[in-house]
Amino acid sequence: MANTIELKQQIAQGLYDGAFTKLYGADEKIVAAQRARYTQLIDRFAAEFGADRTVRLYSAPGRTEIGGNHTDHNNGVVLAGSVNLDIVAVVSPNNDNVVRVKSHGFEKIDDVDLSIRTPQPREAEHSASLIRGVAVGILNDGGKVGGFDAYTTSDVLRGSGLSSSAAFEVCIGAIFRGEYNDNDMEKFSQVRIAQIGQYAENVFFGKPCGLMDQTACAVGGVITIDFKDPEHPVVGQTEIDLAKHGFVMCISDTKGSHADLTDDYAAIRREMESVAAQFGKKVLREVPEEEFYAAIPKLRKAVGDRAVVRSIHFYNDCRRASELCEAVQKDEFDKFLRLIIEGGHSSFEFNQNAYSIKNPKEQGVPLALALSQKVLNGRGAWRLQGGGFAGTIQAFVPDDLVDAYRATIDACFGEGSCHVLNIRNYGAVPVTPEL
Repeated sequence: MANTIELKQQIAQGLYDGAFTKLYGADEKIVAAQRARYTQLIDRFAAEFGADRTVRLYSAPGRTEIGGNHTDHNNGVVLAGSVNLDIVAVVSPNNDNVVRVKSHGFEKIDDVDLSIRTPQPREAEHSASLIRGVAVGILNDGGKVGGFDAYTTSDVLRGSGLSSSAAFEVCIGAIFRGEYNDNDMEKFSQVRIAQIGQYAENVFFGKPCGLMDQTACAVGGVITIDFKDPEHPVVGQTEIDLAKHGFVMCISDTKGSHADLTDDYAAIRREMESVAAQFGKKVLREVPEEEFYAAIPKLRKAVGDRAVVRSIHFYNDCRRASELCEAVQKDEFDKFLRLIIEGGHSSFEFNQNAYSIKNPKEQGVPLALALSQKVLNGRGAWRLQGGGFAGTIQAFVPDDLVDAYRATIDACFGEGSCHVLNIRNYGAVPVTPEL
């Protein structure tokens, strides 16, 4: 550990350049930008909490879904990856048993008294509830918690499907693990930190989210998650080097409104589960695929065709998520791209979450996919991601087409709509020279 002045000197001397390269990329401009970013954050911490404090650095990435669209809620299989956008925290313990977090861009400081260990109604749907919930989750596992002061900054795009809230949760979990639990990775593994983050969001924040977001942010790299037993998800981790293949990943915001889409999202889960109910089961994962296909004539009459077609998507995309992971592990990049496109078509055609039938004139997601197909012309891959109906799409773009692709997307949806990203192979971690 070092005080703020010493830490800035270490960064200026290049001691953290190796860590920055691993987290953000090897380009010297990128490394220089992170030096400036971290130094500025330390200055902000010093101005808020004092320059003489001994501090540590923590980082947790955002995430993107790569395969398994709308499969997690029926205990299916997903493939996700962490991205090189993250939340960074400068942290110093205190003796007050209070967590104070100042987030850059927000006026209010989260001030959480850790002696209160129940959900506070006034904190619902605010970040303070996540801090309290993570602390209680750590305690429930027999861990220790204590006060700390932190200043954070985040470039995880809010509302973009990159899970800024999950990144925040697992970052807080990593801080408690590092500051008060000797960074015990056995007791508080990355997956356990993810589960504690989900607990905080479900019980304290008040959002019934699944576990995919937190797991991808906590673990890092490309991960497959099998939710057959949601209490004990099976997580496999691998790495992908897009740069080696001359590609980047682009997330494009179509700027569509998410208002009035709650029922569209809920209907997908509801319809899949209505099929499962015909077999006396709760979720589709419990229904053997061959039994489902044999029962389609009866299912059509009982639950309707759309529920049946969406269930076909579930089975296919679970299988495809596993195949995508295998393609990454074997470095079969052409197969990876082909499966990405197949999954995108399945979401559009079978899961039917490219646009809302309540507002058929607004089809930003299909338009972005059509433009992607035109520009990439068989050389990359494109798909809708996340909940769908509005929001973002994902594309894997060859280096020589990045400028043309970004210009096309930005011309249609507004400057800055296309974000060029890469996969980050590290999850929620302390940022140290030894990373």
